[in-house]
Amino acid sequence: MFLPTTYAADPVRIAVIGGTGIESLTHEGFTPVAALTISTPWGAPSSPINILKTPSGVPIAFLSRHGVHHELNPTEVPGRANIAALRSIGVRTILAFSAVGSLQAGIRPRDFVLPDQIIDRTKGIRPSTFFEDGIVGHVGFADPFDAGLSKVIAKVAAEQAQGAKLHVGGTVICMEGPTFSTRAESAMYRSWGGSVINMSVLPEAKLAREAEIAYAMVCMSTDYDCWKTDEPPVDVATVVANMRSNGENAKHLMSAVLNELAREEHEDLVEAKHLEGSSKWANCTKPAGLKKEAIERINWLLPGYFA
Repeated sequence: MFLPTTYAADPVRIAVIGGTGIESLTHEGFTPVAALTISTPWGAPSSPINILKTPSGVPIAFLSRHGVHHELNPTEVPGRANIAALRSIGVRTILAFSAVGSLQAGIRPRDFVLPDQIIDRTKGIRPSTFFEDGIVGHVGFADPFDAGLSKVIAKVAAEQAQGAKLHVGGTVICMEGPTFSTRAESAMYRSWGGSVINMSVLPEAKLAREAEIAYAMVCMSTDYDCWKTDEPPVDVATVVANMRSNGENAKHLMSAVLNELAREEHEDLVEAKHLEGSSKWANCTKPAGLKKEAIERINWLLPGYFA
């Protein structure tokens, strides 16, 4: 189906970033209205940004984290371009989905987890900030997931009569990949109190915070990583099979959350009013040290923040 390549009818405040198993947003009642190709100072995003409308007419943006055909490994995902492109069309709230391995017996394959903390085990090779090359900024990240958005997701999940079990709270370990953990690493992450492990939450969540976007991630458990010695370690076939089996639960939860966020009572949350200005005072670089190119990039993302 041919779709327009521009969209200016309404502000697009809500976006979904889909991970493994969720490469598109197709669900009854959601109507595709545009497919946007956006260029940013940090390059092109992982995929075109599709604009769809909810049954109530609210526009939603969808971006496929690993590309339309899952051609980008976790380290190759252009996180800065993804977040900047979404921010440029008005997005202020991101609902992210990711397949994860479970690090705890109580989190079974096909369960969902709504984490509230992250431990970074990436290797520093992923560009993870907009503040660089001529401007230094430090943004708070003590609570990496938006509490208000997570509360809405938890409420919607609790009200659903059917669907995957949702565990509220927990720590996601973000590893580099693309290989899975060793057994020793998996045991170490469990000893740290890790709940689940993935390869995608960082730098995505950090960049969303710098862009003043409310961000929450629904983690979809597909396996027990490799810490359980009484069963085979995780492999791609297991991940894909469990994602396919749980796909309908993911789609139903996504649809219900998006419809709930479209309600007028959530307007301030969806517009991330509580985050407005939080990056404005992040700059630590004195005027004499600010590079013109760096200021131009930041002003593309956050217009008018820096002279």
